[in-house]
Formats: sequence, C-alpha cells, structure tokens
Amino acid sequence: MAIELGYRVVDVFSDRPLAGNAVCVVLDPCPEPVMGALAREVNLSETTFPTVIGDDEYDVRIFTPTGELPFAGHPSLGTGWVLGPGRWTQTSEIGEVPAAWLTDASLESAEGAYRAEAGGVAHLLVPVTARLDRLRLGPAALGELAEKARVTTVGLFVPLDDSTLHARVFVPAEGFEDPGTGSAAGPIALLARSLWGTATDVIIHQGDEIGRPCRIEVHAEEGDVRVGGRITASAEGRFTL
Repeated sequence: MAIELGYRVVDVFSDRPLAGNAVCVVLDPCPEPVMGALAREVNLSETTFPTVIGDDEYDVRIFTPTGELPFAGHPSLGTGWVLGPGRWTQTSEIGEVPAAWLTDASLESAEGAYRAEAGGVAHLLVPVTARLDRLRLGPAALGELAEKARVTTVGLFVPLDDSTLHARVFVPAEGFEDPGTGSAAGPIALLARSLWGTATDVIIHQGDEIGRPCRIEVHAEEGDVRVGGRITASAEGRFTL
C-alpha cells in the first residue's frame, strides 16, 4: 500500500530562495526504515523528520544521504520555522535545544587551531588573516586534519570588520563544502570576539564561493550563544512511496 508524505524545502540563512543552506522537512509520520532511503533520494545535506509532541515541543530525526546525525544547526532552525511561528523546543539524541538557539560551545586550542563542540558536533576551527575567497585546500589534507582532531568539519574564518566575519567550512568525510554551518557559527563568533575583539552581535558570511550565500546572525557571549538568520521556502510537495 502506497504512503504519501508531505514535505517542504526551505533555505536557511537566506532571504531569497535558491540560496542559503537547504533542508527538506518531512511533515507526515515516516516509517523508520524509509527515513534513510528518503534522505538519499532528496540528496540534500540534511532531511528532517519531526514529530510534534506538545504545544511548543517536537522530536526530530536528522538524516544525511549517508546516515543519521544526533544534531545539526541549520536543519534545526529550518524545521522549527516550517512547524510554525512561536518558540519551539527541539528534542533529539543530544537532548532538548530551543530551536532558535545553539548553546554550550566548548573550545580547546592547539597550535593555532581550536577544537569546538556545539550541539554534539565537533569542529576544527582555524583563524586566519588571509582572504578566503581564493582558498584552495586539498581533500587529503582536510581529511587528515579532521581525522587527527576527531572532528566532523574543518573551518577557517577571518574578520571583515568589527561586526562581520567570513567563514568557509568543509566536511571531509562527505567530500563537500558546507554553505552554512549553524553549529560552528557560535564557536566561530566566540573565538573572533576573543582573538580580535569583534562585536557581540556579528553576521557570518559563508557559502558565497559555492553559489549558496548564507548570512548567519550570531549573538556571542560566554553562556549566551544564539544563532539565527532569515529562512525562505523554496519548494513543497508530496512523496508517494
């Protein structure tokens, strides 16, 4: 018997469609064995499967084309936006996270790079002073860095002015550059404030080099890290399986 599942695709960290970082949000109950296959069919960086469990709370499963994640930044923001206005609390493998916030960023430094964890996702963050728009990094070198540091992503960032940062974030195991990395944005803003004295509220430019410009809004204080941005709907429809 065929099942039908409604979905919406939204572009996170963008005020226009076909930019930002896209996520597919499946709106109807999906059988667990189908989730991974559906994420592979969609082939976006993440597909989410939320289940509303209260007036302002939902549980979510987050899948990439290759597996399930305990948490991810832009899919959390996009899912909360699709479910409707208000202040949602998201429950996933890492526990409860307000859908408009990313918190509890921890930082460790070594040899000019910083290992950061936020929302259960580990990043290797490297502050630089050179322009990033012409950056060329070999996949093998990125993979070695990620494996040595035990991280999911490798990110580089530079200040453009007191309230603007430029970042590029790579996911070596998956072989792609991420257009907008919500879980890395908080640690990046905290580091920039510590290293260069940038403002508490900053905008991170990311994704321009790969044609998916993102503008990530971050409030960064110790114990109070908030990540957000504009979100735009770009597609909706139904899967018939």
